[in-house]
Amino acid sequence: MLESKCIIIAGEEAGPRSNKMGGIWNVIDAEKKNLANLIAKGVIDEKTTPTIIVAGPYYGHSGSDWNKGLNRITDMEDFEELEAEDAINEAIEELKIKGIEVFPGLEVINGVKVIHLMFKTNDYCRVSVNYKGQEMCLAASIKAEAYDLIGLDSMTYENMGNGAEYTHYLNLSYAISEFVKTLVKSRDTSSEEYGDEAISEFAASLMPAINVSLHCHEFGVFYSLARLKKLGISVRSVATYHATLPGRSAGHRSILKIRENDSSWESGVPVNLAKLESLSGFADVVTAVGDSTRKEIKLFYGIDSIIVRNGIDNDGEDVEWEKKKECRGRIQNFLSEKLYNVYNGKVIPPERIIPIFSISRIEIENKGYPDLLDSLVLLDRMVKFEIDAGHLDENYRVICFMIAAHGPKTNPPENFPINLPEEVLVGEELRLQQMIKARNLECAKLTDGSRHVSAVLYPQWISDHDGGLNMRSDELMAGCIAGVFPSKYEPFLLTGLEAGKEATPSIVSKICGFSDALKTLKRLVMGMGGVIVVDNINIPYLESIADYALTMDYFIDTFTDDKVKYNLLCQEANLLAKDMNWEEPIKTYYELLTGIRME
Repeated sequence: MLESKCIIIAGEEAGPRSNKMGGIWNVIDAEKKNLANLIAKGVIDEKTTPTIIVAGPYYGHSGSDWNKGLNRITDMEDFEELEAEDAINEAIEELKIKGIEVFPGLEVINGVKVIHLMFKTNDYCRVSVNYKGQEMCLAASIKAEAYDLIGLDSMTYENMGNGAEYTHYLNLSYAISEFVKTLVKSRDTSSEEYGDEAISEFAASLMPAINVSLHCHEFGVFYSLARLKKLGISVRSVATYHATLPGRSAGHRSILKIRENDSSWESGVPVNLAKLESLSGFADVVTAVGDSTRKEIKLFYGIDSIIVRNGIDNDGEDVEWEKKKECRGRIQNFLSEKLYNVYNGKVIPPERIIPIFSISRIEIENKGYPDLLDSLVLLDRMVKFEIDAGHLDENYRVICFMIAAHGPKTNPPENFPINLPEEVLVGEELRLQQMIKARNLECAKLTDGSRHVSAVLYPQWISDHDGGLNMRSDELMAGCIAGVFPSKYEPFLLTGLEAGKEATPSIVSKICGFSDALKTLKRLVMGMGGVIVVDNINIPYLESIADYALTMDYFIDTFTDDKVKYNLLCQEANLLAKDMNWEEPIKTYYELLTGIRME
């Protein structure tokens, strides 16, 4: 029998670049690229090479995003048109007849074709369909069917505060699953066009059977798994958790819940989205990016899973020392100039500014920002005493960028972010800025010498046109001398690996999902290396913030006094990123999705 294979990678963050990237977008993007590369290199060498499809939402213009704060706009300009007259195009056309609009695009990676299918979901309330003999809009029929299939109570869920988000995920999942259903059944549908049964059977024998594997990232598309299973559509499926909703709500208390086998949910858990998350149980295999997430899935949903860690793209090239030097100079000159412009104090020599950074979603307690700020106060005292003792030049200033934002700032003020009036801040951004001021860590203290360490809130999505540093995230990470990630709830921590890719040493909390991987890291220096783990689980708070301060001081001292050793620390951090590449995780996903054992 003729056969063709499709691997569909689906997610709310799947698809081409938009003005919102990071996190799960990086993971899905890396999966499709590395899967294509394995095919191109012949590592995946099957008789029938699978077609790679990426499926996600389409936001065609400003205001079409269900999350108006993000205001994502899908950019498909770099893609080619799909080839005509194949099963995928036929499925797309059939969906259009049903009122489901799909925007396709073709990307070629090392000679391997990757198809992007972006589903527009915000107009389903204007599409008329017939469901069980009744005329209704497509959005209503989707909810009615979801109730009939698995008892999803959309009448209740859509009236919650996050009802628009729930409805969008339900619509997106429906659209993706309807495409899969149409594709899987295309062989039978095409042969049915012939009136004669014998001719129909002969025609079917000439058409390839399409075997579909579906990999769903996160709860926003888990309903597609449940719907396909309930409709009896034969699909191999994998559901991947990057965290759990009850775990996120519990945050730093999730470890205690796991220890005490406490499966109760915090009051802040979005019940409707958690219901969608629980639908992962319909997948053939459930995976978690780390051990804590695996335990959460079992604790909160009673679902068994296996660990497939995240990775990072690393081309294996040597450390780009010139890039690091150039980016550090840009950051130092920027800070020296902006500090003078805003505070009109004495000029701080650029070469005496030591930049470090932390970057995350703006979840203040979960990401450990209170711990970081308290440790910066301790670090300030340590730097002061080193200056007073003559061990450090009196002009040295340490500036920690705290990069966290609710959304993009379209018109940041002049001299942003050193000039950061409160009216440009929203929600937790404002609270974080107030926490900085409460500890006297604002930049104004640097120019008069009353502080030697400062925290600079950077409430913006980093890009080369963000109105501040105007640097890509890789450039900022390369230019800083260290990254600090004091999370109290962190299923994996991609940013630590991204810093390592740029050969920037980092400090990570023990709770982060990749800390165990440090045991396999090749050591280039004795003692404290290029990635240092601070225990924020088993030791008292004062001890952990002292450890953060001491480790930051260690990187600063090494950078200022022993460039050879500091460069070895940079190389060691880079080795971790090289070791934790995407090849093995992608091979594992391929095995799970196809049932074909990889060597």
